[in-house]
Amino acid sequence: MDDLADGYNYPPEVRFQIIEQDIDAYRRAADFLNFSNVDVVSLQHEFGIYGGLGGSHILAFLRDIRIPVVTTLHTVLSDPDATQRRVMEQLTELSTRLVVMTERSRVTLCKTYTVPESKVDLIAHGIPDAPYADTSGFKKHFGVEGRQVALTFGLLSPNKGIEYVLRSIPDVVREFPDFIYLILGATHPSLVRSEGERYRISLERMAKELGITRHVSFYNRFVELHELTEFIGASDLYITPYLNEAQAVSGTLAYAFGCGQAVISTPYWHAQELLADDRGVLVPFADSDAIAREIISLLGDDRRRRAMRDHAYEMGRDMLWSHVAEIYLRSFHDAQAKRANDRKPLAMRTLDEQPLDLPHMNLEHLQRMTDSAGIIQHASFSIPNHHEGYCTDDNARALILTVLLEELGKDSQELHSLASTYAAFLNYAFNERSRRFRNFLGFDRRWLEEDGSDDSQGRAVWALGTCVGRSRRRGFQAWAMELFSKALPACESTTSPRTWALALLGVHEYLRRMSGDRVIGQTGERLAEKLVDLYDHVATEDWCWFEDVASYNNAKLSHALILNGRWNDNPRITEIGLESLRWLCAKQLSPEGRFRPIGCNGFCRQGETLAVYDQQAIEAHAMVSAAIAAFDVVKEPFWCEQAHLAFDWFLGRNDLGLPIYNAMTGGCYDGLAEHQVNENQGAESTLAYLLSLAEMQRLEVSLAAFKSSLPNPTTKLGQPKESTTGAYAT
Repeated sequence: MDDLADGYNYPPEVRFQIIEQDIDAYRRAADFLNFSNVDVVSLQHEFGIYGGLGGSHILAFLRDIRIPVVTTLHTVLSDPDATQRRVMEQLTELSTRLVVMTERSRVTLCKTYTVPESKVDLIAHGIPDAPYADTSGFKKHFGVEGRQVALTFGLLSPNKGIEYVLRSIPDVVREFPDFIYLILGATHPSLVRSEGERYRISLERMAKELGITRHVSFYNRFVELHELTEFIGASDLYITPYLNEAQAVSGTLAYAFGCGQAVISTPYWHAQELLADDRGVLVPFADSDAIAREIISLLGDDRRRRAMRDHAYEMGRDMLWSHVAEIYLRSFHDAQAKRANDRKPLAMRTLDEQPLDLPHMNLEHLQRMTDSAGIIQHASFSIPNHHEGYCTDDNARALILTVLLEELGKDSQELHSLASTYAAFLNYAFNERSRRFRNFLGFDRRWLEEDGSDDSQGRAVWALGTCVGRSRRRGFQAWAMELFSKALPACESTTSPRTWALALLGVHEYLRRMSGDRVIGQTGERLAEKLVDLYDHVATEDWCWFEDVASYNNAKLSHALILNGRWNDNPRITEIGLESLRWLCAKQLSPEGRFRPIGCNGFCRQGETLAVYDQQAIEAHAMVSAAIAAFDVVKEPFWCEQAHLAFDWFLGRNDLGLPIYNAMTGGCYDGLAEHQVNENQGAESTLAYLLSLAEMQRLEVSLAAFKSSLPNPTTKLGQPKESTTGAYAT
């Protein structure tokens, strides 16, 4: 698994590499194995290893593999969120056999996920076969002879609870002045990439403040197995102060215990099971006083400590890798026997059996259009047009794009830099006096007005809500949350339905993370009521719309109600959203069955012929987003088809049969006129395309991971089908 752009320097036995966030790489890996001389696939599963939401990309691999799969579950969550549960249910169904390493995990797997007991093998975490040796020889090797030694090893990260052991040491050294605490292991690589060595440095400063630097030693490196057994051999105690009770398995605990070490641990699940019946000592989570008491007690009682070591070493003989390997072989053979009768054939996949390819996400033009102030509004062909300056609308769209790409796992330093630029623009655009955003900024960095359009208010609030609800960057969340609360009231006070809809989308995104905020939730309810009142006042049997004209960015009105209705469990609001969106789909369907957005040269007025041209990219993006939201709610294949139809408008399935996006630059043309494409690649159209692509990629990931009996979007558009999951299923 490659979670770095350049991969790793693997040894020769590694034959195939998977880019963590590239779902096609998982399918290629399945094909590689299907055509290799392989009998069984041993899959090691942890939620943080694989790409996609909840690590769902690995499900695409499992759907394509034709070989028996034995999946070892390193974590079995007893209280998963909706995505984790969905991933685990699919994972357990697609695996031929399952392996867990503790009885607690086995029970949880069978009860919480209703997995048949006959499908599950309980195999302990393996350990090396280290001799039971006296500590004095190893202590001499490390120069700590005559001292009392406690050890913690493994990748360093804040959830390991090392700070609570450090706080216990002043009490310990009053009883044992020669005590030393060894912390062995490098900082977790992902933590180094995101925060550097901040955590380790904070621990070192804590040791200095506590006056225990003479009693603490950090070994900031990985060690080979023989070195690790020497460190364990030099220790009198092993300590695992982990902070997460749901830790199903700890390899470091298994190693130390099986090598015959006396263990003090917090009561996470693996420790509770392994250290029961006085095989070790359990202390409460985050309790330095309890850790100090038990260290002092064990170091002062050689007889008890040796009995604990003897018991652990004896039990550890059943955990040796040689013994574990024999049990795994039996599981592999059982998996082969199970699949012998139902092995999938190696068949060619037609287009109807696999997702259609999507273009590569190319941010070259986005970067070209962005300078230190923000993204420039317009372009002359692919060249930024500095004369037109910047606007809040486009910088809000661009900020949303960066957050969606971050969520898709496409984060990078370059993307973070772009996100910071767009966020800074919105921050600068906000007028504290009026509590509204300015919109147009000249290239000379002077505002061209003190109060921007109503649309720009709603779009900025949408972007801020997206930062709060989806970004993993704490700084972005905190900044966006504060500005969101200031800016939202101005949206409610406007008379613009599109502003209400955009702000309502922002409220929905905000509540993804801050669902307990009653003030924001109530504001969202009032915004939804405004749209519903409009619909009730205007809509007729053949004009299912909110106004007497369907003008621009139309699908956003339906989109906002679909999300709000689902969130508040209000079937009527959801149905108004779906009904109006179905009506809009019919209006925007050409006789050839292609997506035809309502043209901006006249729009679509009640009782009049709708305008065909000029067609704008913003309409295609609005329909892509709304259709995906509708599909998420009711799972009707019709909505999946609509999302594809609208996206395919960019690819050339339009009235002129011409592509609207530029594959070389990643830009998007500014519209489709009656006889030609407007080849200027402005910010609005480019962002409409990139946002649509990001959302289609997310849809593809969901469909690939969580297989559904959907018709392929290449088939001719039909009528909406009844949902098999209920009208308002989530």
